Formats: sequence, C-alpha cells, structure tokens
Amino acid sequence: MNIENKKIADRFIELLEILRKLRAPNGCSWDRKQTSESLVPYLLEEAYEAIEAIEEGNTEILKEELGDLTLHILFQAELARESGRFSVADCLKNICEKLIQRHP
Repeated sequence: MNIENKKIADRFIELLEILRKLRAPNGCSWDRKQTSESLVPYLLEEAYEAIEAIEEGNTEILKEELGDLTLHILFQAELARESGRFSVADCLKNICEKLIQRHP
C-alpha cells in the first residue's frame, strides 16, 4: 500500500472509531438515539451542500461538505452493522465488484 492510500485508510478508520465512541453507552446522547430514518434530513442537507459547493467552485467548502457527507454515509452503514444487516465493508465490497463488472 502506498503512503497516500495508508493515510486514507488510517483517516477512514479514525472516523469509524470516533463514530463508534459517540454511539457507545458512555458516548453522545444525540448520536446514540439516531436512527437511519432520523438522519435522512441531515444526509440530504449534506448532499445538497456538497452540490452547492461544486456548482460554486468552492474547493474549501467542498472539502468540508464531502467530509460531512462521508460521516453520514458511514453513520448509515454503522447503524446497519449494529442491527446485524450489513457493514461498511459489505458496501465497499459491493461497489468494488460493481465497478469491476462494469469495467472489465
């Protein structure tokens, strides 16, 4: 793994660990009570904010909004993992397989 990929993997794992701490029994009460459904408005808001930053050509805001959107995507996957439905690893495996299938 090259240095840049390791840096990305480390940050992704760091975000996942922070989210899991927030969801833990002694974590954040707001994060613990969230459901997939309760987070939908925030997920949509972050997606719209990322689109707005792209349309405006604002790199700094886009960087922030893509981070926010990544959190919400990971949050949804973490809620699914907690309920035994699937994990973020499953999501990543599926998209990798889809890309390979579409681009042999």
